[in-house]
Amino acid sequence: MVIIPVGVIIGMLAGCAAKTASPWGDPETGLILQYRMEENQVLKYQTSAEQTQDIEVMGQAISTETISSSAFSVKSKGLKENNHLLHVTIDSMSINISSPQGDLSPDLSSVIGESFEMILSPLGRELDVSDAASIKYEMGPAGSRSVESNFQTVFPDLADRPVKIGDTWSSTDTITEKTGMGEIILNFESINTLEGFETVDGLECIKVTAKITGTLDGKGEQMGVEMSFKGDIEGTETWYFAYKEGVFVKGITTAHTDATITTSGVQAMTIPFTQETKMETKLVK
Repeated sequence: MVIIPVGVIIGMLAGCAAKTASPWGDPETGLILQYRMEENQVLKYQTSAEQTQDIEVMGQAISTETISSSAFSVKSKGLKENNHLLHVTIDSMSINISSPQGDLSPDLSSVIGESFEMILSPLGRELDVSDAASIKYEMGPAGSRSVESNFQTVFPDLADRPVKIGDTWSSTDTITEKTGMGEIILNFESINTLEGFETVDGLECIKVTAKITGTLDGKGEQMGVEMSFKGDIEGTETWYFAYKEGVFVKGITTAHTDATITTSGVQAMTIPFTQETKMETKLVK
């Protein structure tokens, strides 16, 4: 009889466990979702968005359409206090606004090629995007804007526990957009559901659908008239995450906003408006 030392047996079992376990879990017991970008890894994304706003002022209907697109690169600089430190470069960006007053295509050369750093948690929380606030462009009569709000919710939030098909989790997000006329704050809550699996551009992904509800609040001033904004937002999102690589691959969002603008002063009035938004973000490399 050959007697195998206990330590050898334990070592063999540990080796088997190491071979079978994976950092992302498995669909049967639950997937462990985390962003796992390696240091110096570079990911390139493209975004496209269409937005239509209908407003009625003193019985006159005004419709404005905005079409925008951008491309940006994300380079991982490793971990900072267990969070991802990312170096983001804006590769391209365009905005075109069409309204009864004419078309507006602002000059965005001041932001193209600019870079900033952001901190992303392993679960996808944008913990700090403030470095982007200094990258600004002019929007004509609307004043200057920064690109910071474009990146405050760019990555979807993952579940903080292992999840299986059919499981749900909630997440909250805030977008603060500062303009030369004032500030608008959007607060969102998303109920995410893991629907299943789908291969996107050769990557095995989870498919997640989300029901979005939110609010719009803000204040501003234009030509000496003070304004306040208030509204409700409803929408849906479908996004794909390569759970083995730990990389966001694609997201499509649609949203409807019902809101009002209230002006103060001699000509105080309440102006209703609606807004339809569709946006897509996708990994291209």
